[in-house]
Amino acid sequence: MSRYFTSIFLLCFCFLGLAQDKPVDLQPKDTVVYNEAYGLRLGIDLSRPTITFFEPEYTGFEIVGDYRITQSLYLATELGNEKRDRQEDLFNFTTSGSYIKVGVDFNTYGNWNDEQNLIYIGGRVAYSTFSQTLNNFQIYDSNRYWNPDDFAEGSSEAREFTGLSAVWLEFVLGIKAELVANIYLGGSVRLGAYIKNDEPGNFSNLFIPGFNKVTDAARFGIGYNFSLSYFIPLYKKARVPKKKKVAQLPIEEEQ
Repeated sequence: MSRYFTSIFLLCFCFLGLAQDKPVDLQPKDTVVYNEAYGLRLGIDLSRPTITFFEPEYTGFEIVGDYRITQSLYLATELGNEKRDRQEDLFNFTTSGSYIKVGVDFNTYGNWNDEQNLIYIGGRVAYSTFSQTLNNFQIYDSNRYWNPDDFAEGSSEAREFTGLSAVWLEFVLGIKAELVANIYLGGSVRLGAYIKNDEPGNFSNLFIPGFNKVTDAARFGIGYNFSLSYFIPLYKKARVPKKKKVAQLPIEEEQ
């Protein structure tokens, strides 16, 4: 009987020794898993209907959307239509067409748990197809003897140029903040640079739907939007915590 108790005592002593050989982790572990919603956000641009209301020579509408693909990366797109009548010094023209923009947004804002706010930078590849109508024009003449008060009338017959298109790149800086559950108010500014611009003969594209005003002096355009959107959650994924850097003390070399 004493041999039996002795064997049990020796076995327990061996297990105790092995357990003490393993390092003891005194750092507390966060075992709580936070799930974040992934899905589709759809909305409209509020600025274009507002301009349409106050400016009768303009009509426009834009649909905005983004889809979350990683913790900070979103696939984004805008789809819209614009029409603008514009009077220049010597002519009046109308531009009408549609556009689409596709790209990505990277969220730089660190949300608390259960938040989906965005402060983002992004980029777009944009394409527009449109038509230009030259409604009327006057003839510029430096000799004002025959027309001292105005330039001579050239033509009042409308000329339409169809099948035009443009391609440009956009840099985007924006924000989206949750007002109430799943409803977001957003805004962005955009700097575009066109890389392709089809122009009709004897007439320049002074306005491109989605790009904004075009000037002869530069290939750049500036735009903006203010959006109201709704987030549709489709599934959830565990939030990956950011790794904390551990400060290391310098080790003095032995003399």
